[in-house]
Amino acid sequence: LSILFMGPLLFATLSSLKDNPTEWPPSLTPHQLSPRNWVAAYRLGRQGGGSGWFGSFHPGHTLTMEVTYLVPAGSQEQMIQVAVPRRVPGAGAGAVRTGPFASDVAVVSPVEVIRREEREDGVAVTYRFSITNGSEDVVVDRVPLDVTKPQEYVLLDSTLPPNRVERRGRVHSWNNVTSGVIPYVFYNYHRVFTENYSRTTGRNLFLTWIGNSFLVAGIKVLSTLAFASLAGYALARMRFPGKNALFVFMLFSMMLPNQVLFISNYLVLRDGIFGLSRLWGGGSLLNTFTGLILSGLVGSSAVFIMRQFFISLPRELEESARIDGATPWQTFTRVVLPLAKPALGALTILTFQGAWNDFFWPLVVLTAPQDKFTLTVGLLSFRLTYGVAFDWGPILAGAVISAVPIIILFAVFQRSFVEGISFTGIKG
Repeated sequence: LSILFMGPLLFATLSSLKDNPTEWPPSLTPHQLSPRNWVAAYRLGRQGGGSGWFGSFHPGHTLTMEVTYLVPAGSQEQMIQVAVPRRVPGAGAGAVRTGPFASDVAVVSPVEVIRREEREDGVAVTYRFSITNGSEDVVVDRVPLDVTKPQEYVLLDSTLPPNRVERRGRVHSWNNVTSGVIPYVFYNYHRVFTENYSRTTGRNLFLTWIGNSFLVAGIKVLSTLAFASLAGYALARMRFPGKNALFVFMLFSMMLPNQVLFISNYLVLRDGIFGLSRLWGGGSLLNTFTGLILSGLVGSSAVFIMRQFFISLPRELEESARIDGATPWQTFTRVVLPLAKPALGALTILTFQGAWNDFFWPLVVLTAPQDKFTLTVGLLSFRLTYGVAFDWGPILAGAVISAVPIIILFAVFQRSFVEGISFTGIKG
C-alpha cells in the first residue's frame, strides 16, 4: 500500500528530472541519472571556464563535443551541420531574456570525422567539433546546440545526450552543453529558482514564496501548540461554568468546512476585525500576513486532540504535584506538559502540514503583489507562466519541492506522531 500511494510522488519526482515530462511511453530512467553523463557535464563545464558543478562559457575557452551516428547500409554518408542557436531558456521570465546569447560570441569549428566502424547494419561514424568563446569579455551562462543530420541517421552515442529531437528527427538539440552537473541533473529545478523574479523588487520569487510559507506555517505551529495545550488542559481538568457547552460548540465548529465560513471571515478581515485594527493605526487586514495568521491561530481540532491526551493522563500525577505545593500553572508546565510531547509532536506535524499545504484561504486573502504569495499560491501562477506553453517540467519541480518539507518533518517527528495519535484515542 505504501508503494501504491507513494507511486505518483515517485513518478512525479522522476518526471521532474526529464526534459520532456510528458514523453510517451514514459521512462523511469532519464539520462540525467546516469553517472557517465554527470562526468561529461562536469568536464564540459570545466572546459567552458566555469566550475564543474555550475558551468558557464568564458572568453577564450573551448569545449569539444563528439557525436556518433549510424549510417544505415545503402545510405550515402554526409557531413552533419552544427550551430549554436539564439535560443531563450524557456517559458516565463526566460522567454523575455535580452542577453548575452552564446550565439553572439560562439565560434564553431569545422566538423571532422575521427572514426568509422563497419557494422552489419551500416557504418558508425564519429564526428568531432569544438565551440570557442571568441569574445574578449563576454561570459554567457548557457550554450545551446543544434546538430542537423540526414533523417535516416541514427544517434548511437554523444559526449552528452541531447535533450530532444526536433524537425521530424533531423535535428538533435541540447539546452546547454556547459551547464555543469547541478543544472544538468536538476534542470527544471534550476529553472524554477532562476527564471522567476519580481519585476518590482527584483527578488527571487520562488525563494520568497518558500520563506513566506515557512513564516506563516511556523507562527501557526507555535500559536497552535500554545493555545491548544492551554485550552485542552482547561477542558480536560478544570471546572468552570459552561465548560460542556463550550466543548460541544467546539465539536460543532469542527463539522463546518472552511468554504462555508470564508465569506464571513473575509468580511471580518476586510473591516479590520470589526474595526479593532484601527486601534494600532491599521485598516483592512486583507492582503497581509497579519490577517492570514490571525484567522488561523488555533483550530478546534487541535484543542480536541490535546484535550483527549490530557484526559488519558492519570490524575494522581497532578494530585501529587498539588500535595507538594505546586500551583496549577506549575503543575501544567512542569508535570503535564512534559508528558504531552507525543501529542505535541503529532500536533506539530498536522498543523505544519495544514498551514504549508493551505491553498484556498491564502488565495482569498493574498492577492498582490506576487512577493506576498505563499508557495501554494505561487505555484498556481506557474500554470500561466509555464502551462500555457506546455512546459510542465518547472511545474513538476515546484510541486516536488513543496512536498519536501512535509516529508522531512514527518521523518523527524514520525515516532511522536504515531505515539500521539495512539494516546489521544485511549480515552474519550
